[in-house]
Amino acid sequence: MGNKKLQVWLPLLFSIVMIVGMYFGYKLGNQNTGNKGFFSSNTRSSLQEALDLIRLRYVDSVSIDSLEGQAIQEMMNELDPHSVYFPPVEVDDANEDLAGNFDGIGVEFNTYNDTVNVTYVIPGGPSEKAGLLIGDKITKADDSLLTGRDFTVDQIKKRIRGKRGSKARLEILRDNKIQTITVTRGTIPLPSLVASYMIDKSTGYIKLNKFTDQSYEEFMTAMEALKKQGLQSLIFDLRGNGGGFMNEAVDMADEFLDGDKLIVYTEGLNSKKREYRCKRPGLFESGKLVILIDELSASASEVLAGSLQDWCRATIIGRRSFGKGLVQEQYSLSDGSAIRLTVARYYTPLGRSIQRSYQKGKKIYMDEFRERFESGEVMSIDSAKPHNGKAYLTPCKDTVYAGDGITPDVFVPMDTTQLRYVIKLTNNGFLNQFVYKYYLAHQKELQQYKSVADFNNRFDAGELRSAFLKYSDTPSVATSGSDETLREILKATLARYRWRSSGFFQVINGGDSTLRKSLEILGK
Repeated sequence: MGNKKLQVWLPLLFSIVMIVGMYFGYKLGNQNTGNKGFFSSNTRSSLQEALDLIRLRYVDSVSIDSLEGQAIQEMMNELDPHSVYFPPVEVDDANEDLAGNFDGIGVEFNTYNDTVNVTYVIPGGPSEKAGLLIGDKITKADDSLLTGRDFTVDQIKKRIRGKRGSKARLEILRDNKIQTITVTRGTIPLPSLVASYMIDKSTGYIKLNKFTDQSYEEFMTAMEALKKQGLQSLIFDLRGNGGGFMNEAVDMADEFLDGDKLIVYTEGLNSKKREYRCKRPGLFESGKLVILIDELSASASEVLAGSLQDWCRATIIGRRSFGKGLVQEQYSLSDGSAIRLTVARYYTPLGRSIQRSYQKGKKIYMDEFRERFESGEVMSIDSAKPHNGKAYLTPCKDTVYAGDGITPDVFVPMDTTQLRYVIKLTNNGFLNQFVYKYYLAHQKELQQYKSVADFNNRFDAGELRSAFLKYSDTPSVATSGSDETLREILKATLARYRWRSSGFFQVINGGDSTLRKSLEILGK
């Protein structure tokens, strides 16, 4: 019983000891002029002493690494919701998400009937060079069997990916015949800009999923292409964009703002105020601009939207953003783990901090997203919570507020009935599996469409819908919503297989009420 009690209290004990140890280590490190880091390399912390005692004297065997990780995690839980500890095994995945690329073979896949199906082969990538095709079924990667059991996506990725230059020996099933293909792994881009096209002769559309290390470069490439096509008005879609690198958002804002305007500044107790200002002539300083946001637009998305709103440069359309105004920096620890620590708050040009309160704890903070649905805020502007933050006046005499995210200039409600229908259709992967098989059976026919616009105008989704209803094992779900919505989802999913995400959004945006409102605003 005594041992169990000790194991329960050990994480909290370590947390306290570590905090004390870090504090004195920091103080001692500052006094040592030869110290190159935050802590003195010659001073053992109290945490290390405690761990050594447990290792040498504790009655039972314990995992020191596990206990140390628990102690750090307990400390993180006492901070803000966005300070995070990554164990060594999670660091690479956490970094990859914002790196804009990874080392692998260059395919996209889905698992159907316990089999890994290749759904896309990146043009010019390692797999295309090796001869892999859409529709191939990967049954084995090196010595790892990939069939016969339920593998998670992460488990499959670990078996297929590897260091650039290494070889992946794949056993595939094609036309009911087993083949072996060897792929030399390479660096594969992970685009954050998922759609870019002209809606009409003068209006362009860009959708950005996150702010990675390559986002500004992707954005500039897309903008230059749209400018050549006659871009005069832009709809920049940041819905669902949870943020990323703030400097990428700052560089994009610079393309919309003139002079040396302030874009954002950061400041914290241990971080001096730092201003980020415009520093170059922008590519789109005078055209009409709309920014789309919703309850999942956060962090760097809010930096961009907030700066443009404060300077009256863009019309913000959609629903109130997430409300994350904290700056994180990542620090590596000696065991290969890492801490992503909040070091400052960011402020819009007018001085607004848009960070929501997290004083009631992480759970209540994260559950606020659900509360917006339950309160009706996402359906009606009249149900929105009252502004409690400080009010600011923009140069165009609009009133904006601190705290609780970015409130749009134009509110567009969520169609919750349609959302529920879409979730029912897509949550089990059945619709996607049907469209994938349809695409493989009709690849030659689909080649006749030379562009997404051509496909969107000429392809009749009626046959696709009828085939799906015959194929569906849940026809009641397929027919429980709008027939037009079903057609749009099927058609957009088919376009994704032919033209990737850009094709999907060009089709699905035709029924998007927020996009329609944007075009209406731009037309005034």
